[in-house]
Amino acid sequence: MTERILVATALARVEGEGALHVRVRDGVVEDVRLRIYEPPRFFEAFLRGRAHTEVPDITARICGICPVAYQTSSMAAIEAACGVEVPAEVRALRRLLYCGEWIESHALHVFFLHAPDFLGYASAFEMARDHPAVVEGALRLKKAGNTLMRLTGGREIHPVNVRVGGVYRAPAPAELAAAAAELEGAREFAREAIAFTAGLPFPDVEEDFHFVALREPDRYAIESGRLVSSGGLDIGPDEYEDHFAEEHVEHSTALHSRLRGGERYLVGPLARWALNRDRLPAPVLAAADAAGLEPVCTNPFRSIVVRAVEMHYALEEALRLIGAYEPPDPPAAAVPPRAGTGCGWSEAPRGLLWHRYAIDGDGTILDARIVPPTSQNQARIEQSVRAVVERHLALSDDELQHRCEQAVRSYDPCISCATHFLRLEIDRG
Repeated sequence: MTERILVATALARVEGEGALHVRVRDGVVEDVRLRIYEPPRFFEAFLRGRAHTEVPDITARICGICPVAYQTSSMAAIEAACGVEVPAEVRALRRLLYCGEWIESHALHVFFLHAPDFLGYASAFEMARDHPAVVEGALRLKKAGNTLMRLTGGREIHPVNVRVGGVYRAPAPAELAAAAAELEGAREFAREAIAFTAGLPFPDVEEDFHFVALREPDRYAIESGRLVSSGGLDIGPDEYEDHFAEEHVEHSTALHSRLRGGERYLVGPLARWALNRDRLPAPVLAAADAAGLEPVCTNPFRSIVVRAVEMHYALEEALRLIGAYEPPDPPAAAVPPRAGTGCGWSEAPRGLLWHRYAIDGDGTILDARIVPPTSQNQARIEQSVRAVVERHLALSDDELQHRCEQAVRSYDPCISCATHFLRLEIDRG
């Protein structure tokens, strides 16, 4: 009997703490575990007893990379519980803010945390020596997204201008001109980024995914929509728990999600692309087609190409929204409390993010539940690592380590925003 054990005891540059364990016996992959051992953060617990108006500021602190996603989903849930629908101008401003997050988050992942893997660099700093124009363009693109978040959300990280019902202060059209100028300056690079990512050397891995994403009637879903799946689902946010369940696994403090029938599923860029490709505007779709991105992509490593497509779309959508911008007046709708339960969701850069809140007549939070993209994709990450190891058992330990790193990084999970393994130990029986 021969045994090969790969253990990454810690994942570096992560938002959270995790490790990877792979065991191969007699040429068969017996066990793959993405072990998340960071202590629980208890956000759902300490939301209880707080006022319904406090939820966006509290949930934004869950993630420093995608705080807008948490704010947007939480506001949708609270407003649903209170029976309030915000005006179209508020909805447009929220989408504009969300575009800023998509741009800066995707730029960070694509160019600084994932592309170096494909090109053989340990970091973007090393990559910059040989590809200075790419790194400089990426910095401009990320800065444009950050500027948009600052002007609409009050600051770039954990925006403070967001409130239930709208915003505290709506930016003037002239203020958004600064963001528009930066977006225009990064426009051509965003288009070129699709071809750049499509030209990276991808491992030959294909998987059978059950895709899950939001979908809107006439545009690419970001901050709202109905949930659809490649298996035929078409539901609203209050039906989520009827079809999805979470379960605890011994090796992780993050819950694993599954469909009620037991099947694992995928959220994020590949799912959005497969289920919403026809919602992209013609110029963005033409750039994706020219880069050879297939209508349904089942290679998880090629998610970097879809992220580039979404980054280009978010930039174009932001420019469209700025051009049509009308400041909401007043900047926020009144959201008086009432006893009830509300659910809301949105498409974080990494995938579907669902919230549910129960409040009493005074607006006090009685119960809260949050299902982030990482918990929904964690089992799929393990399956992708398994597929990579099964296909590449003949590789050396170093090469196999690199493939496993890339497999994890392809998902850009919140606990592992493009990770590097600090140490890989090989124990051969």
